Amino acid sequence: MGGGALAHAQRQPRTMATLDVFNSDAFSTISLTAALEKSPFQPSLLGDMGIFEDVPVRTTSVFVEERAGVLNLIPTDARGNPPRERQSELRTARSFQTVRLAMGDTITASEIQGIRAFGNETELMQVQAEVARRTVGPTGIQRQVEYTLENHRLGAIQGKLIDADGSTILYDWAAQFGITPAAEVAFDLANASAASGAVRKKCTGVIRAMQRAAQGVWLPSTQVVGLCGDAFFDDLIANKEVRETYLNWQDAQALRGSGNGWDMQFAYGGIRWVNYRGSDDASSVAIPTDKVKFFPLGAPGVFQTAWAPHDSFDFVNTLGKKLYAGMIVDRDRNSWVRVEVFSYPLHYCTRPAMLQSGRRGS
Repeated sequence: MGGGALAHAQRQPRTMATLDVFNSDAFSTISLTAALEKSPFQPSLLGDMGIFEDVPVRTTSVFVEERAGVLNLIPTDARGNPPRERQSELRTARSFQTVRLAMGDTITASEIQGIRAFGNETELMQVQAEVARRTVGPTGIQRQVEYTLENHRLGAIQGKLIDADGSTILYDWAAQFGITPAAEVAFDLANASAASGAVRKKCTGVIRAMQRAAQGVWLPSTQVVGLCGDAFFDDLIANKEVRETYLNWQDAQALRGSGNGWDMQFAYGGIRWVNYRGSDDASSVAIPTDKVKFFPLGAPGVFQTAWAPHDSFDFVNTLGKKLYAGMIVDRDRNSWVRVEVFSYPLHYCTRPAMLQSGRRGS
């Protein structure tokens, strides 16, 4: 083939999508981030309950201030003596680093070969659809980030920030604040001969302990939630004391029902009991089957999530967002593009002494 013919062949349209589409505004960092915000989040119980207050920050670290407020008895004193001086509360500020969650997916030119349609926008639309599938689809990156955020929330209601391996504790909030965690409460649910009111008594003890540790955040509307593993919840709804209490109540249908799986929840003993559905493997993101974790719902400021900004010039010194997305283009060989999603959260508990836990058994 002569040089002229070769040059002519090189000028012919390619049979694969032109990666120039990725240089359009539709794939800019800001546009991709905005697209994430418009897409529905993956359903998650703790996220839907709204117990975590969002705290966008402009820095990569968060300062949590602790004030040791204590009420003291005032001793009697003789008339004419000067009054005792009130002692100011001690304040302690602690700095904690937000964490980084990042995942990417590389799309090669060969994977989208054949979708090009010359002279119209079909190419752009189909490439956008593939990027969206990889990013916000059922198995996309965003779903995995949301899955990880739920794991962080689940750790926070237990007073910890736990990494993906399930064993690495990034922060133990009780230890950080110098607090000894409360002892685990034993619920003897399967004992048919247990004294009447034994379960309710345990519930009352949990609520009292949480109220004492609330340090001013307990409101009249505050509730206690017991997030249960499967075996604990099954024994709870089968417990004689619990069932007799609900015998003539409308909510008894929750106990009589069958086949409801994880949809079942009910109130008893001043506690809202929920059978938590975690990951399908029942271990990655889950409450252990014999356990229950108690946390407050509607107690302002107890659970917070700090969102730090993305480490990009597009977002420097701005308030952090939940998710960021960006695109990297192969400028050397024009053979691939890579979509990446980032999040910089810190889920923390400001009142770890309020958190309680229980187990099935004596």
